[in-house]
Amino acid sequence: MASVLRFGASKLLARNSLAVLCKPTSGTNGAVIQAAFISGKALRVTDNTRPPPYPYETKRFTLFDAIFENTTHRFDENSKIIVVEGPIASGKTKFAKALAEDLDMIYLPAVTMDAEYVNEYGYDCRQLDPILPEACKSYDVKNFCENPHHENCANYQILMYKHRFSQYVDALAHLFSTGQGIIMERCVYSDHIFLETMYNAGYISKAARQTYYDIRTATQGELLLPHLCIYLDVPAAAVKDKIQKRGIPYEVNSKVFTMNYLSSIEHMYKQQYLKELSQYANILVYDWTDEGDVEVVIEDIERLSFDRTSKDDMKFRDWEFWNESHVNQTRREYADNKLRLLTLFDIADCDAPELHYNGEDHQKLLEAWQNAPGNKYMKGYNADQGDTGLRWKFCPDWRDYRSKDFD
Repeated sequence: MASVLRFGASKLLARNSLAVLCKPTSGTNGAVIQAAFISGKALRVTDNTRPPPYPYETKRFTLFDAIFENTTHRFDENSKIIVVEGPIASGKTKFAKALAEDLDMIYLPAVTMDAEYVNEYGYDCRQLDPILPEACKSYDVKNFCENPHHENCANYQILMYKHRFSQYVDALAHLFSTGQGIIMERCVYSDHIFLETMYNAGYISKAARQTYYDIRTATQGELLLPHLCIYLDVPAAAVKDKIQKRGIPYEVNSKVFTMNYLSSIEHMYKQQYLKELSQYANILVYDWTDEGDVEVVIEDIERLSFDRTSKDDMKFRDWEFWNESHVNQTRREYADNKLRLLTLFDIADCDAPELHYNGEDHQKLLEAWQNAPGNKYMKGYNADQGDTGLRWKFCPDWRDYRSKDFD
């Protein structure tokens, strides 16, 4: 089985994504690293000298801008990335929102396939399914629960990984550009847990699994690992009960969520993912069967150190930078060069037939999607959706390309 965490030359030589940083302190060999602790609302001291958030979504951070602004001036002790993990129906959303509120961080919800099918104008492309060939129809968590043996199952999980990767890049861009920390519900690093569970259950082929790991190898070296992972532990039997109580029909009636399937997810979290991640980040685990007290968790977080103890210490290694210029370079990669990072998903060598369309089906898919409301042109260039001033827009703005997810 492929390792949870991979490191390549790119990670050692350059940091190619944005993440939650902190107030800088002196590190080993004079490097720039993050501050040592996180503080909750009760202990937090507001720094009125902190610059206003940089409008990274509408303005590039160029080399010229870097002359007049030091990125690390935005960081404080809470400029970090925290990931909330746990099984289905464990209460992650409620907990993560409460945590973000107290720590003055931004909350990012769990990725769904809405990121793939709902365009910038709000049109849901799943409405096109009746006119599409079977292999080209949409496939999301509802379809997976109802028919996990469908040919689109593998492509679904690869797309989930892609959108989790995209969200993580956005999180890093936000952190470096504003200094505000991030609370994420699940993340790109734990995505393989679901891929492996699906593979072990016979829903995904060996060839598709290999393609997934080829993509994973090509992409994860570009990111910075989180500072803290909080795992809400709920035993598989209790998860089964919570699914029934939650009452979502396709979950309740699904043949996917067997005890074996849920136990496999629990085992991979505890025996692989958390153990490996603990080498690089802080880990907190709580019995969340009957939920718990968020204030207790915050007190535990405040006691954690986020310092590296030596140059050989693997924890928080991603967050040590050579100097201010290195920090600025990392910031530009995540905020301005997202398209380059997404091109890493273009894996030419793929031996899994279920990940390919034949020419005729692909042509039908392209025609249907391109003619859907809001899909004909980039956002801002569709007159039928109310966009105006088209006569004066001679070429697409760079921001359209920065955020556009090309397939």
